[in-house]
Amino acid sequence: MTERLFPNIASLCIPPDASIRQAMELVDRHGTGIVLVVDREGRLTATVTDGDVRRAILGGHGLSDPVTVLAAYSGRGSPIPLTAPEGTSTAALLEMMTESGVHQMPLVDREGRVVDLALLKQLSREPPLPMSAVIMAGGYGRRLLPLTEDCPKPMLPVGGRPLLEITLERLRRSGIRSVNITTHYLARQISDHFGDGSRFGMDIRYVEESRPLGTAGALALLDRCTEPLLVINGDVVTDLDFGAMRRFHAEHEAAATIAVAQHQFQISYGVVEHDGPYARRVVEKPVMRHLVNAGIYLIEPDAQAYVPRDALFNMTDLIDRMIEAGERVVVFPVREYWIDVGQPGDYHRVQRDVSDGVIKAMADGD
Repeated sequence: MTERLFPNIASLCIPPDASIRQAMELVDRHGTGIVLVVDREGRLTATVTDGDVRRAILGGHGLSDPVTVLAAYSGRGSPIPLTAPEGTSTAALLEMMTESGVHQMPLVDREGRVVDLALLKQLSREPPLPMSAVIMAGGYGRRLLPLTEDCPKPMLPVGGRPLLEITLERLRRSGIRSVNITTHYLARQISDHFGDGSRFGMDIRYVEESRPLGTAGALALLDRCTEPLLVINGDVVTDLDFGAMRRFHAEHEAAATIAVAQHQFQISYGVVEHDGPYARRVVEKPVMRHLVNAGIYLIEPDAQAYVPRDALFNMTDLIDRMIEAGERVVVFPVREYWIDVGQPGDYHRVQRDVSDGVIKAMADGD
């Protein structure tokens, strides 16, 4: 194999004392889903994948922590990285990656130095993601009045096109082609704009609610699914890697996966920690960090059976019902751009982010 699969392999290598933030930035910059930890001689000591970073976030680690802590969160069951010798044929690489369930394979020389990287998406044409999507777009958007007086919230313009169009573009680029859009308030504006989805390279169908059914009630109106179903609120703007969420869901054999975003706020007072009547210490204006519901869910087909017909029912109700039934429900941390456009300040922030180029790729379809 004389031609390199990934010519600039050095750009993917980081030292063991690099931070999780540095690793995450490299993963995003190159779109490989992996970075390589090497020693001074270029020998591979560890790999860091997108999934490793997300599991570390769930484990409470900060982005300034060293990448060495990620070994404990490796989804491979062993901190020893999987590699192949340089010169391995494409057919052999495909077989190794398929058997190991990995999407990247570092290639090393006889001394263990990294010389190349094989990516499954380059070696074989990956099929569309094995899931369909539902976008909940029927809400009134009362908190955004008067902006939503004559315009449904998902159709508010951002960067010259509706919020909902940005979501559809991200789904399409992830390989999702089949989408149901639930509608109620000013439904014709949505269906007239998107039609059957053909001009967007998608198959779009509409589920019109005669009355509001909440964020999950419309799931009972769909035909029974045969593949995992991605449910996303119509007012969410994100560049979440839906493929990574699908792999995380499958890896944990989950019945439902909830996307969660990091949220922090500072308490304006000194917090007194105590044990009964005895003060232990005073923490001045601490910053509280929590993982909050991001309004994005991935559910297995059987989850539809928990949704009552013709009744107000929210996704939080569905999740609670599944947990009570003993179903496996996991959380998937969003580390990409995410915002819930629920209030005027959120809407103006998205517009600023488009203007500043923070979400330019989503706004112009680049």
